[in-house]
Amino acid sequence: MKKLEVAYKSISEVAEILDLKNKKSGKLNTHTIRYWEKEFKQIRPKFFNSNRRYYDSQSINYLKKIKYLLKEEGLKISGVKKILNKEQGFNLDDTSEKSISTSDKFLKQKIFKISKILKDLKDIK
Repeated sequence: MKKLEVAYKSISEVAEILDLKNKKSGKLNTHTIRYWEKEFKQIRPKFFNSNRRYYDSQSINYLKKIKYLLKEEGLKISGVKKILNKEQGFNLDDTSEKSISTSDKFLKQKIFKISKILKDLKDIK
């Protein structure tokens, strides 16, 4: 049985959505999410039975943005905080458009396709 999109997700489900896995062991890195909770005020998990964390879709979207800005764009936590505090209606597509000139878009698309192919090949092994 699959959860609804609007249902609250546990921290391990969110770690799986964000693909936060330890490269060596393959285990989910839930501690990364707990750390980001402390650093970013936008992430507010709900605590239900037995003090377990549950995340709504808005918190998950913020976590996706944070991961993208930290891991893909290479920003530091302070830079991500500035962006999230400055722009409440932040959109990942807007950021990528601003950070890449039109002449570099084609190159970025090619690099993205190549990296996806390499990742798929790595998963096959």
